[in-house]
Amino acid sequence: MALIYCWGFAAASIVAEGNEKPNIVYIMTDDHAVQMMSAYDNSRASTPHLDRIGKEGILFRNSFNTNALCAPSRATLLTGKYSHKNGQLSNRQPFNGDQQTFPKLLQKAGYQTAVIGKWHLRSSPTGFDYSNILPGQGDYIDPELIEQGVKKKHKGYVTDIITDLAMDWLKGRDKTKPFCLLYHHKAPHAEFVPDPKHENLFDEVTVPTPVSFDDDSSARAKPVQDTTNRMVPGIQERWHTWGAKRHKEAPPEGLDGKALEMWLYQQYVKDYKRVMVSVDQNVGRFLDFLDEQGLTQNTIVIYTSDNGMFVGDHNMYDKRLVHEEALRIPLAIRFPKVIKAGSVTDLYSLNIDYAPTILDFAGLKIPNDMQGRSLRPILEGKNPDDWRQSIYYHYYEPPGKHNIPLHYALRTDRFKLIHYYTKQRTDLGWELIDLKNDPHEYRNVIDLPEYQNALADMKQQLAQARKTFDVPKEHGVSSSKE
Repeated sequence: MALIYCWGFAAASIVAEGNEKPNIVYIMTDDHAVQMMSAYDNSRASTPHLDRIGKEGILFRNSFNTNALCAPSRATLLTGKYSHKNGQLSNRQPFNGDQQTFPKLLQKAGYQTAVIGKWHLRSSPTGFDYSNILPGQGDYIDPELIEQGVKKKHKGYVTDIITDLAMDWLKGRDKTKPFCLLYHHKAPHAEFVPDPKHENLFDEVTVPTPVSFDDDSSARAKPVQDTTNRMVPGIQERWHTWGAKRHKEAPPEGLDGKALEMWLYQQYVKDYKRVMVSVDQNVGRFLDFLDEQGLTQNTIVIYTSDNGMFVGDHNMYDKRLVHEEALRIPLAIRFPKVIKAGSVTDLYSLNIDYAPTILDFAGLKIPNDMQGRSLRPILEGKNPDDWRQSIYYHYYEPPGKHNIPLHYALRTDRFKLIHYYTKQRTDLGWELIDLKNDPHEYRNVIDLPEYQNALADMKQQLAQARKTFDVPKEHGVSSSKE
C-alpha cells in the first residue's frame, strides 16, 4: 500500500489548549462522484471550494462506500456498521433510530448535535438536539423542510436554504458546548434541477465524455450487461419526465444511436455540473463563515458523499454497481490543529470509519461493535502497518427500474471479485476484474487460465472478509462454497 504524503507534523492532542474538545462539521452531498470533483479529476469539473478542504487538510485518494445507495450509506455513517448489522439494507425500509449512533454518544458527552438538510431514512432523527430535514428526497425549488417535527415551506433554492439554516443554527447554538453538525445537501441527486441563476451555465460548452463512455459491457458478466441504467433507455426515459417539467427541449426528431446517447449525455452532465456549482459555492460560503466566527482552528470539517455515481462512465448513470465510479467517494478532512495542510493518502478508507473517527477525536471510547477504524492515525501523518489491504462491499436492494441484482465484492489494489445473486439466493455468476491491466473494468477475466491462482486467492480473502464482518449466510447464494 502507498504511504501518506505529508511532511513531519507534530499532531496536537485534542485535549490540549485548555481541554477544548473539537467541533465537528460533517458535510455530505448525495451522489457526488469522485471524477466530478476537481481535486481528483479536473477534466469535467471545477470545485475549488470543496478542493479547499483537502488543500487545507488531507485528501483521501482511495475512499470507498460499503453499499452504494442513499439510505444504507447514511445508516452506516451514523452507526459505523455495515448494512447487515444496522438493518438498513436498502432504501426500502425505515432506519431503526433506537440503535446506538455516534450522535447519541456525543450527546451524552455534552456535545450539541444537529442535522440539517437531507436525511432520507424514512424515520425521524434521533440523537440530535436540533433537526431540520427534507422529507424524502425533497425539492430543489421552494422546498418543504421538517424542523423539529414541524413542516415548513421555504422560498428559494434548496442548496442555499440548507446552508443558511446550518449557519443560523451555529449562530444560535450554546457557545459553552462543543458541537457536531451534519450539514447534508440534496444535490447532486436526480432530477438535477439547477438554481435558476445557473440554468444556462455550460450551454455553449461541449463537455468531454469519460474514457469509458463507449463501453457496452459486452465483455462483462450477464448481470452487468442486462442493467438498464444507460443513456438509452435509462436517461432517455427519465428525460421525458425531467425535461418536460422544466420545459426543456426533447431530443431532436430522428436522433438515434451514438448521436442520441451523446445528446442525452450532454443534457445530463451539464445539469449535474450546474447543481454542483451551487454546492461548491455554498460550501465556500460556509467555510468563510467558519473563518468569520473564529471556528476554523478547532473544527474538524469532513467532506464526502453518500456514494459515487456514473456520470456517463460506461454509458451509465446512477450508482449501485461495484464499479469504481459508484464505489469510490470523495473524502477530504480539515483540522488545522492536527492535519498538515496539503496531505494526501492512498490508504483505504471506508464510510464505516467516520463514526469511530469522530468519537476518537471527541475523546470518547469507540464501541466494540463498530466495524470501522478511526482514521485519526492517518490524519496525524502516520502510516499504520496493520491498515486494511482490501475492502468488502455488499449491495442488497432487489432489482427495480435499473435491473441491478444483489451482489457482494472484495476489492484489493490489484483485483476485484464480484458475486451476483438473486433475492431467492440463486447464483447469477461471478466476475474477476484485473484493476492493474484493466483500470476501466471492461473485461471479466474469471475464466482465463492465467487468473486461476488469483481467483482462488481472492475467493479465500472474500470468505474471510465475510467471516470477519459477520455477514449472515442468507446474504448470499445458498449453495455457495466460497
